[in-house]
Amino acid sequence: MFDFLVIGGGAAGFFAAINAKKKVPGLKVAILEKQGKVLQKVKVSGGGRCNVTHAVSDPGELARNYPRGGDFLEKAFEKFSSADTRKWFEKRGVALKTEKDGRVFPVSDSSQTIINCFLKEAGGIDLLLHSRVEKITPVPAGWEVQTAEGKVYQTRRLMIATGSDARVWSALQQLDLAFSEAVPSLFTFNIPDGTLTALQGTSFSRARVSVAKTSLVQEGPLLITHWGLSGPAVLKLSAWGAYLLKKTGYIFEIEVNWLADRNKNDLEKELKKRFSENPKKNIRMLPVSGVSQRFWTYICDKSGISEFRKGAEGGKKQIAALLENLTASKFSVNGKSTFKEEFVTAGGVSLDEVNAESFSTCKYPDLYLGGEVLDIDAVTGGFNFQAAWTAGWLISEHIFHNYSI
Repeated sequence: MFDFLVIGGGAAGFFAAINAKKKVPGLKVAILEKQGKVLQKVKVSGGGRCNVTHAVSDPGELARNYPRGGDFLEKAFEKFSSADTRKWFEKRGVALKTEKDGRVFPVSDSSQTIINCFLKEAGGIDLLLHSRVEKITPVPAGWEVQTAEGKVYQTRRLMIATGSDARVWSALQQLDLAFSEAVPSLFTFNIPDGTLTALQGTSFSRARVSVAKTSLVQEGPLLITHWGLSGPAVLKLSAWGAYLLKKTGYIFEIEVNWLADRNKNDLEKELKKRFSENPKKNIRMLPVSGVSQRFWTYICDKSGISEFRKGAEGGKKQIAALLENLTASKFSVNGKSTFKEEFVTAGGVSLDEVNAESFSTCKYPDLYLGGEVLDIDAVTGGFNFQAAWTAGWLISEHIFHNYSI
């Protein structure tokens, strides 16, 4: 019989188990993990560097980075925010750094630093690997968990932190917990346009991307890839539009302003000035500031500017076409691609089923939920991990304040 059993050896589960054990040393704690290794999503996050959290620490401001679950989390962040996360890691010898965009990483630039910290802190916790959960049953003393390997575990308190595991979701639905449909979030756009994808590696510090015939629009860094478009602007758009874009079958039209930090009138003035000051020079050799020669050639092609047209021939028609393609380029999206290994799923157990102060379920006070099993997801920047840390901490607090042998 365990006092606290966690299903899922990821960020939320580990953080809850570690902190519960530290607060109540006599607690008998175990983590069940279906794979042979734990913390695998932590390992690949941030390109292997692990984007631990974000510099934003105000609960309200933090909450605005969650397309689903923001209001629920705002209350939770008042108890444990990103500032608390930083203190927790630094107290345990993990030096952290904040990058210009607010993302927080270990100074080592290695996710293994975070994993090593967790494994060190997990002393006294049983790690039960290769344990795929088949059935979860409430019993008089707490919970009984059966695995596909034929093992049966009993525990007084149970936490589910398995992400979007279909078997576990099915088991939770049998406990009469309401769910929101699971759909992909944080994905990139596939655009079958060879002239665009030939520019792979070209980036923009601030672009605006909008989905035609919707109110979906986001700004931020943008990257042209060999399959289409990626970068924070696209990823944020995919997160906020997760359900709407699913309905389209991921076939839709977008508009891109490559230079969202520039005023359109100022761009027009710059073009007119460049052309008038260089009447004998080819327009293709007169890029506006902020774009590469390679990208400018692409814009000229889209605008019907031939390689022989001179600055003196840059009239209203040519300038209008260039402005259109710089600030309102149209593309057809046909499909999506996972953002590296950092896939995120929108949907999960409805937050109406969960207490925001303890992450315990309303129907079962000794059943806790954390991580992506809940209908909570965020944009990129360390926010998904922060939701996991906050859930884990508040669960450990609830166990500590309500502990009895």
